[in-house]
Amino acid sequence: MNPYVIMTDTTADLPESYIKEHELAILSLSYTIDGTTYDRENPLDVREFYAKMRGGSMPTTAQVNPEQAKEAFKACLEQGKDVLYIAFSSGLSGTYGSAVIAARELEEDGEFPERKVIVIDSLSASLGEGLLVHKAVMLKEAGKSLDEVADWVEQNKLHLCHNFTVDDLFHLHRGGRVSKATAILGTMINIKPVLHVDDEGHLIAIGKCRGRKKSLSALVDRMAEQIKGYEDQNDVVFISHGDCEEDAEYVKKLVQERFGVEKFIINHVGPTIGAHSGPGTLALFFMGNPR
Repeated sequence: MNPYVIMTDTTADLPESYIKEHELAILSLSYTIDGTTYDRENPLDVREFYAKMRGGSMPTTAQVNPEQAKEAFKACLEQGKDVLYIAFSSGLSGTYGSAVIAARELEEDGEFPERKVIVIDSLSASLGEGLLVHKAVMLKEAGKSLDEVADWVEQNKLHLCHNFTVDDLFHLHRGGRVSKATAILGTMINIKPVLHVDDEGHLIAIGKCRGRKKSLSALVDRMAEQIKGYEDQNDVVFISHGDCEEDAEYVKKLVQERFGVEKFIINHVGPTIGAHSGPGTLALFFMGNPR
C-alpha cells in the first residue's frame, strides 16, 4: 500500500494540536481585514479578528488558486506520498475547483506517474468539514488504503450534519443569505435563524427562534431527529463557535445530557467562514440521517 497524506484546508477549523498530532497537510485560504491580508503562515489571533468585526471592520476572503493547490500537492508527491484532499464545499468556495485543476495538471505533466492525487468535495464547512476529515484520519490510522478511505468519505459525506445559528443577521445579509428588511426586523424582535448546509453544500435557513437560548436548544432538538440510527457513529461531536465559548459549552452540556456523548472537539469558527457568519455563530456537527 502506497503511503499517503490526508490534506484539507484552513476552513476545516481543526485545532492546531489536532493537525500536528495527525500530520495533516493544510491548504490556506487567505482573508483581508483593515487593509492587511492574513493566512496560515501569517495569522491574526482569532479573538482579535472577531474583536475587529465587532468594532465594524468588514473582512474579505479569497479562495485557493490552482497554482497554490498544485504546489501543495507536488510537495507531498515529491516525498513519495499520494494525496487525499478533502476540500471546502464547492457550494461556498471555488477552492475545490482549483484543486481539481491542479490534480489534473499534475497527472498530465507526468512527472509523478506512480503517484496519485484524489480530490473530494466535502460539501461541508467549518468543523463539519473537520469531522469528515477526522473520520478519514481514523480510517487511515486503522490501516485503510487511500482508495478505501476516499470511497468511505464519498459514500458518507451527506450524512455529515451541520446545524448552526448566528447572533447577528446583518452578516448573513452581507452574504446574500437574508434580505435587509429581514435583518432589520429580525434584529428588532430578537429573531435568531437556524440554518444548515444542504446536499449541494450551500447555507440554507431552515427555521427561526425568538431568543439566543432557544436557538441553541433548537440545534440540539434537530440533532435528536437526525441522529436516529446513527448513535453508534457519534463517539465524538464537533462544535465550532464565533468567539462565544460559553454558548459552545452550553450546547455541549445539552448534547451530553440528551445523547450521552462524552467526547467533543470545540474550536473557533476560523476567519474565512467567520467573515461571513460573524461573531456569535454557533455550529453543531455530527453523523446522522441525510441532511
